[in-house]
This record gives sequence, C-alpha cells and structure tokens, in this order.
Amino acid sequence: MVTRKSFIMKGLSMRLSQLAATLLLTSIAFLPVQGHAADEADPVVATVAGVEIRASELTMAEGDLDPQFARLPDGQRRVAALAAVIDIKTLARKAEAEKLDETEDFKKLMAFQRDRALHNAIFKSTVVDPVSDADIKARYDKEIAATPPEEEISARHILLKTEEEAKAVIAELDAGKDFAELAKEKSTGPSAAQGGDLGFFTKGRMVPEFEAVAFTLKAGEYAKEPVKTQFGWHVIKVGERRETAPPVFEEVADQIRQLVMRERYGELIRAARGEVKIDVLDPDLKTAYDAISQQQ
Repeated sequence: MVTRKSFIMKGLSMRLSQLAATLLLTSIAFLPVQGHAADEADPVVATVAGVEIRASELTMAEGDLDPQFARLPDGQRRVAALAAVIDIKTLARKAEAEKLDETEDFKKLMAFQRDRALHNAIFKSTVVDPVSDADIKARYDKEIAATPPEEEISARHILLKTEEEAKAVIAELDAGKDFAELAKEKSTGPSAAQGGDLGFFTKGRMVPEFEAVAFTLKAGEYAKEPVKTQFGWHVIKVGERRETAPPVFEEVADQIRQLVMRERYGELIRAARGEVKIDVLDPDLKTAYDAISQQQ
C-alpha cells in the first residue's frame, strides 16, 4: 500500500541514503570538546600513570561506545565509559614507551584524524547548529507542495483458479451474497482470511490488468466480469476512493532536518572545493571522482 505519506517518505529516504554515502568516511560525532578551563565544570575523575581523565572525556567515550551500551542505565554506561578510557590511557602510555607515536604511520593517522575533526567542527558550526525549526517547517511545506495528492482506493478481491469459478462467484454476488464472506470461503489468495481486503493503494502498485479495472469502479461497486492476471482470475470490489494525505509534520521532522543538512553540506563542500586546487593523479580515480562530484 502506497499513500501520499509513504511516497514522500520514500523520496526522503532516497535522499538520506545519499547523505549517508556522502558522509560515509567522516564519522561525524558532535561531542563536547575537552577543556580544562574550570575544574568545577570538567572535574578530574581518575588518573592513569599521573595522566588526568576528566569528565568531558567520559562524555566523549560514551558517544563512542558500542551501540549495545546505549541501553545501559546512565550510571552503568558512565562506568563502562570510564573503563574504556582507562584502557585507552593505559595502552597509550605503553605505546608511547615503545615509541609507536613516533612512527610515520602514526603521524599520518594523526594528521588524518585532525583533518577529520576539523571537518566535523565546521560541519557542526556551519550546517548543523544553524538549522532552525522554521527551516525544517519551510522545507516540509516545500516537499508537500511538490507532491500533489494522488487518488487511492481500497479494494477487496477473490482470487480463483479458473474463469468459470470466478463467474460463479459473481453470480453469487448478484444474488446478494456478502463479498467478504465469499472471499474467506473461496479465495485462494493470501488475503482470504481478511475477506480479500487489500487495503488502500495508488496506481502503479498492483499488476496493470488488476488496477485497470479497479480504478474504473465506483465506491461499493464490484466488477461484473472476472479479471485475469498472472496470479489467476480475480473478482474485484472497490470500497473507498479518496485522495492521499500528506505525512504529519511531527512524523517526518527529523528526516526533513537531515535533508536540510544534506543540502547545506552540499553547498558548503562545493564552495570549499572552489577555493582550493584539487588534482587527482590516478586516471581511474579521477574519472570516478569527477563523476561523483558532478552528482553532488
């Protein structure tokens, strides 16, 4: 069943999947920046070999824990974060003792991590933080205006193996038999237990032969001739006809917010690329990168 709501939601989902692909390697996590300006605001909670662990580090660690830890109570999650930070600090001291921080691989990793952190910081300050509720509502209104309502119908059907059986059922309907009861008794389709109820659907959701007849019927009317499809022979009855309704704003606000952020991220990155010289030296990578860049 496709409604105007699900149609709009599908469009949002497609655009959000593009956002996920665009930001795949960024690992964006908008976490508090560790600061030592005031012990009262960011107290030391533990030390490892004399190195302080502050409350802000626990907050950052909580955001980086395995998703299963998100279900823990606050106290247990904080202890898990502390244990993780202690382990990190402990092994970091051991790695320093072995001079792993002086290797070229480590220095390259730190340079990349720094760039990524700066990327995330400007994304947050330029794209995320400025998005207001008014922006979200305006984008919602734009989406609704761009998606005019469609006609949708609710229908029941009785699926039979032969044309003769279907015509016999139509004869019983003509004699006053109840459609839903006949569907429960005689339909071979999966909706038989529900009296043949198919719910609401718009054009394009059913096989062409079926909907070509269904959308010509008035509310409460059943087809006087059986309809053949790849599944067998159908006797069709239409229940209601109506226009699809848009999704409620509150139901899609979060997705709209993500859409607005994706669009603003695109504007930000296109402008930033225009300010620097980019040379992709590998021919194959250049072709692929240029193709991706044109789509963004």
